[in-house]
Amino acid sequence: MFVGTPELIDFETEGGENWITLKLKDGSVIKVKMEITAVLRLGNDPNTGLPIYGIQSTNVVRIVNVPKELIKKSSPQSYG
Repeated sequence: MFVGTPELIDFETEGGENWITLKLKDGSVIKVKMEITAVLRLGNDPNTGLPIYGIQSTNVVRIVNVPKELIKKSSPQSYG
């Protein structure tokens, strides 16, 4: 049970950029990284008294390699 208003907590990251490399069965290689955008203290656990934190994040995806046969170029569309 949470009581009160969540508190936005300032933070800094340590450990550099940690990318996970995924080698897909179709030959593509992509890298994925979770990027933390905000940290909130939501209150304290009533059983242990420990603080409870919520994390807001987004995923960043980078395409490293794609086999040429998977690249499909679309034809220009005409407007009018």
